[in-house]
Amino acid sequence: MATAPGARGTARGTTDIPQPATDRTPLVLSGATVVLPSGPVEAGQVVVDGTRISAAAPENAQVVDVSGHYLVPGFVDLHNHGGGGASFTSGTVEEVLTGIATHRRHGTTTLVASTVTGDMDFLTHRAGLLSELAEQGDIAGIHFEGPFISPCRKGAHSEELLRDPDPAEVRKLVDAARGHAKMVTLATELPGGIDSVRLLAEHGVIAAIGHTDATYEQTVQAIDAGATVATHLFNAMPALGHRAPGPIAALLEDERVTVELINDGVHLHPAALELAFHHAGADRVAFITDAMDAAGFGDGRYMLGPLEVEVADGVARLVEGGSIAGSTLTLDRAFKRAVTVDGLPVEAAVAALSANPARLLGLADRVGSLEPGKDADLVLLDEQFEVRGVMRRGTWVVAPRLG
Repeated sequence: MATAPGARGTARGTTDIPQPATDRTPLVLSGATVVLPSGPVEAGQVVVDGTRISAAAPENAQVVDVSGHYLVPGFVDLHNHGGGGASFTSGTVEEVLTGIATHRRHGTTTLVASTVTGDMDFLTHRAGLLSELAEQGDIAGIHFEGPFISPCRKGAHSEELLRDPDPAEVRKLVDAARGHAKMVTLATELPGGIDSVRLLAEHGVIAAIGHTDATYEQTVQAIDAGATVATHLFNAMPALGHRAPGPIAALLEDERVTVELINDGVHLHPAALELAFHHAGADRVAFITDAMDAAGFGDGRYMLGPLEVEVADGVARLVEGGSIAGSTLTLDRAFKRAVTVDGLPVEAAVAALSANPARLLGLADRVGSLEPGKDADLVLLDEQFEVRGVMRRGTWVVAPRLG
């Protein structure tokens, strides 16, 4: 079984570009195609002053030519279980930091740590550990995926640990996160599901419909009660049918719902992704990784909660039963695939990777777009959409090599 490294990940690459967080020299990144909410701007510029994006360059700013590149906002991942050989569900603090660092090197500057199904005592303890990292600013919050999901659509979750969504137990998890619970995935058709959705909405926590066997009508009821996210749409739910449309139709048609998509070429056929964008629109899609430990680490045997996973050729499947077990995706790969394979406009990919999830998390005033006053979180991509630089809050995580 692959094991996680015990130390915090380190940035790669060297450069003569000044490090704003060290000497606070204002920096002008000039000449790139800058992807703004209004669309791409050719030969644009982004001014970094300290930890923020500035509207104007101070007189002492150093200008760096990044022509031939794209500048996009840092990616925001709503749903991520780990990476770099480390699990957010079971790893030590240092291992969790290693996983976070792995995804940062691939452009994810804002990340919600997701857990998998476990017993309630374990999950509440885990919530305490992860909430400390949220308080330190390492993660943007916690997502509980399970245990309140359907045994019919359990995917890579331990069936014996599943339970109905009792509002009292849902509240226990939310309280254990000390204000950092961002999302809970529920099979809302189960007993207590609708009441739990209402509870989450009242506490400002996203209720996500997923790992569900709900009918169309049951899904509509859950949305009306306050559910606003589809957990990895199409996966772990009934297929779209012409007589029994199920949850997919209800989730796609309702403007109150943001749909998660895992754009790794394994979880979704390109036609399914196109269907989601056509019906939901570019402003209601959020690309996620649903990554497990192997993301950015390699093939091998891993544990996902109590279940053993075999990763081969980058595809994660349960050893017992063969179900897909999360992904090994990083969001830079999701971006490149969206533009080069799926044919999405660059601005639509940016919305799905940055602006939409930032808005959903209530962080759009700080992250999700390259606008003055926001955190200097950005990704520098070459013309083949490969990552050449990553900056988080004004500090290079991956420092670009420029001529």
